[in-house]
Amino acid sequence: MLNAKGDKVYDLEERTGKFGEDIIEFAKKIPRNVITVPLIGQLIRAGTSVGSNYCEADCAESRKDFEHKLGISKKEAKESKHWLRMIARANLDKRDECKLLWKEVNELTMIFSKITTSLRAK
Repeated sequence: MLNAKGDKVYDLEERTGKFGEDIIEFAKKIPRNVITVPLIGQLIRAGTSVGSNYCEADCAESRKDFEHKLGISKKEAKESKHWLRMIARANLDKRDECKLLWKEVNELTMIFSKITTSLRAK
């Protein structure tokens, strides 16, 4: 993710929050029909939950609590990838936007995995 200056953003609270905002804006553009309505709801729940759970992890009361909350963020990120895939299938004209969002949430998933792996190695 890039900031307004074009620099890479490493603040995960900001980055996950921006991802949630991007999901909301993307969801507003998807045509509503019998197939997309449930997909949109699922995507919004998962996509915005990535950041909220990361915020909880950041304020964890213990290392175990941190690992647990970060694990939830990772699960929500992976679920977001799934719903983006389904929406891309249901709306071929939104495929490129889905790919960009998928790329960002995939990077977040890898970051969460690396943090989790590093914690377990200690």
